[in-house]
Amino acid sequence: MKFDLLGLGMLSALHYMIDLIAEHHGETVDIGKLDLADPNVYDMLCAADAIGVFQVESRAQLATLPRLRPRKFYDLVVEVALIRPGPIQGGSVHPYIARRRGEETWKHKHPLLARSLDRTLGVPLFQEQVMQMAVDVASFTPAEADLLRRAMGAKRSSAKMRKLAKRFFTGAAANGVDRDTAVSVFEQIHAFSGYGFPEAHSMSFALLVYASAHLKYYWPAAFCAGLLRAQPMGFYSPQSLVADARRHGVIVREPDINASLPHATLEPEPESTGGHAIRLGLAAIRNVGDNAAETIVTERQNNGPYTSIGELTERVRLKKPAIEALATAGAFTSLGPERRQALWAAGAAATTRPEHLPGLAPGLDAPALPGMTRFEVTAADLWATGISPGTHPVEYLRTWLTERGGISAAQLGQAEDGARVWIGGAVTHRQRPATAGGITFFNLEDETGMANILVSPGLFHRCRKVLVASSALLFRGIAQVTEGSSTLVADHVRPLDLRGLASKSRDFR
Repeated sequence: MKFDLLGLGMLSALHYMIDLIAEHHGETVDIGKLDLADPNVYDMLCAADAIGVFQVESRAQLATLPRLRPRKFYDLVVEVALIRPGPIQGGSVHPYIARRRGEETWKHKHPLLARSLDRTLGVPLFQEQVMQMAVDVASFTPAEADLLRRAMGAKRSSAKMRKLAKRFFTGAAANGVDRDTAVSVFEQIHAFSGYGFPEAHSMSFALLVYASAHLKYYWPAAFCAGLLRAQPMGFYSPQSLVADARRHGVIVREPDINASLPHATLEPEPESTGGHAIRLGLAAIRNVGDNAAETIVTERQNNGPYTSIGELTERVRLKKPAIEALATAGAFTSLGPERRQALWAAGAAATTRPEHLPGLAPGLDAPALPGMTRFEVTAADLWATGISPGTHPVEYLRTWLTERGGISAAQLGQAEDGARVWIGGAVTHRQRPATAGGITFFNLEDETGMANILVSPGLFHRCRKVLVASSALLFRGIAQVTEGSSTLVADHVRPLDLRGLASKSRDFR
């Protein structure tokens, strides 16, 4: 027996999601009893709508889902194992997808391989398959096949594998397999030793893929709130997760001193998808943290809601940075003061302690101050929580970008293949996989979704400073749109100033 015991953040997130569904919807979700053939879930995955879904949310996975088009559970088992460095380096990805889509005819190198490789269309993906190949082709015993598996996993697997060659060729010859075919099969097994992946492991992961996808489709608010509670984890930041939830019709609300729990929760909201909005938690606010958030909520639950900033600090001991961050995040807006007024009062409130006589702190009554603009509110949200619950920063530049010929992330997928386009957005990821030959992949996000940008080694070398240092970028390049996925092959880049660019009128076409 071989066991992999892993600590997975998604298990905690699923637990939070299921608890939220039970609490706010009155329904019990048992991931062991899900319908694993729900076409709605597979339709969502085929559309690469998988932000936040376990294991299939990365750039490479999102590009593969529309090509693989999973329609049953075992397709997810394959998906989990396929997009990994080993299969990519071993050249398994494109043959499998081509065969899966009916674009490539194939047959087994020998009929004895059918039992082990039929289910993956002749492409070995799992350790168990290689063990079965040795049993079927060369009459290995199960114990010998396990030695082969261990040789594949050892640091010096190549040397150990060569020692098994003589036994393999003898057994293959006894089964009527000619020498050339036996050599070809053994070379395939030997090459596989660098990236063997357990099928049972992949099946376990695939169940979590399906469970998280099911919850994303049917309970999008609880799905996002559960992910926020489980941070840090996954491929995307809380800002990207919230932006994705908004694109699915979920209303997200700022933290509130009298409504928020320490972590994200749900509130009834008829206009939000599923009838519930997400209320951001207090613990996620800069300088607040879990302990202070728990204290604020416990005091409120025991002794009633807070009526002012001064009363909060009279009842709960807080440091000045925490109070100022609460004010910046808009946590006091429901009490009356605008954010600037709350910030004014925060300094005075910070001098008040629960042991002081109430009502003596000067400066709690802020003068009339100008309100924040929408962009300033977004900037304050991002500083305080890393999340802009009401809008995306790039949305403020949409008119400016459109007037100059720029397209959105959603429009990239609808562009003509081969068209030269401009696209701008916030950078969420920079990746240079070892398997990509020096190519760097950028992920841009705007209010409509994500865009995958491919940057050649030459462009990266020429524009390294801009590409590495900028939090938002404007790319020009050739759109590659095929098989449901889209990529921009960049040939030019410049920084995108979210604060200042909107006031500039220079044409960038």
